[in-house]
Amino acid sequence: MIMDTRDSDAEPAWMPVAIAECGVRRFPVGETNPRIVEYNNETNLVGYDDKISWCSSFINWCLAGAGVQGTRSALARSWLDWGIALETPIYGCITVLTRDDPTSWKGHVGFYLRHDDEFIYLLGGNQLNEVRELAYPVVSVLGYRWPAPS
Repeated sequence: MIMDTRDSDAEPAWMPVAIAECGVRRFPVGETNPRIVEYNNETNLVGYDDKISWCSSFINWCLAGAGVQGTRSALARSWLDWGIALETPIYGCITVLTRDDPTSWKGHVGFYLRHDDEFIYLLGGNQLNEVRELAYPVVSVLGYRWPAPS
């Protein structure tokens, strides 16, 4: 069963920003994509190139482009302490995943698109080295977050 909770009347302001970045990708060794440097400049990775993990930088950059304050951190799991927790995902919510070991500091973060019984589909940065949609096991989800009301 596929679940898509997207409400076309209430598209989050950051989703068009994120969607417009699809296809931005890491450059080969010896080159640096200046757009990814821009993403990193929204976090504590100011000045870093595109060879570092930049999923959280991308989320911060997209939110900033929509006038929403992010975590300003490059750590994916920093989003677990941001905004408000959601019991169930909604289109565009920030989704935090475990990576490798559920108890480690490592993770991944992206914008929720939809899910089925086995996979969650996220739009995010540094997904196979580019901004794109990618499927992840539902069991890897640590949490769903939404900006806190102002």
